[in-house]
Amino acid sequence: MAKEEKEKKAKPTRSPEEIEAEKAAKAAKKAEHEAAAKAARDGSGEPKKSKSSKDQDEGKAQPFPQGYVPRLYKRYQEQIAPALRTELGIANAMSVPRVTKVVISMGLGRAISEKPRLEAAVKELTAIAGQKAQICRARKSVSNFKLREGMEIGVKVTLRGQRMWEFLDRLINLAIPRVKDFRGLSPKAFDGRGNYNLGLTEQTVFPEVHGDQVNFHQGMAITIVTTAVDDTGARTLLTHMGMPFRREEAQTRKAG
Repeated sequence: MAKEEKEKKAKPTRSPEEIEAEKAAKAAKKAEHEAAAKAARDGSGEPKKSKSSKDQDEGKAQPFPQGYVPRLYKRYQEQIAPALRTELGIANAMSVPRVTKVVISMGLGRAISEKPRLEAAVKELTAIAGQKAQICRARKSVSNFKLREGMEIGVKVTLRGQRMWEFLDRLINLAIPRVKDFRGLSPKAFDGRGNYNLGLTEQTVFPEVHGDQVNFHQGMAITIVTTAVDDTGARTLLTHMGMPFRREEAQTRKAG
């Protein structure tokens, strides 16, 4: 009995409020440790980003400043559209040919066995277009090419609006003039419905891609979709925009 009384005197009595406060402090400390461990797993101790923020960091389209108008679009409205109405004899202003979208694609057959090619293509096409590139997968299996359905075999991006006009401006004024031994674009690459297709053999013609950092040279196909009902209207539109087409007549005359 004497021993029990001595132990009771040695232990200080705590009030219920003190016990609850101690429990709350322990719970808060445990929650803090768990949050720090989760942040470390998600990436270098920083809080995990939301999905939208992560997508934007990876290259998704960023909005332009308020009131911004691309240079080429402004020239289309002020100069090109009135010139097309006069040249093509169009009475209705809504019928004037215009560009609706641009599709850029890269075929990556070697990416089946060389995974770094796909990663490099996504990074470079995103830099060129200013918009996150999408990975294309095989729709069917082809045994002769060792291709199985679902394999990642290409990347593409579709541009509309301001981003489309910005890309066309850089394509016409920066990229095409940097092509080696350039002799003009083929005027026969229209599809009969007012759309134009062209190909580039290297991605380094765009200033956004640094040549010293390129490990794989990759070509690309560019499709310019317009509202023109025929090839004549589409060619007239692209010519006024500055696309450097070859003059077949002059070449024929020189050959003769």
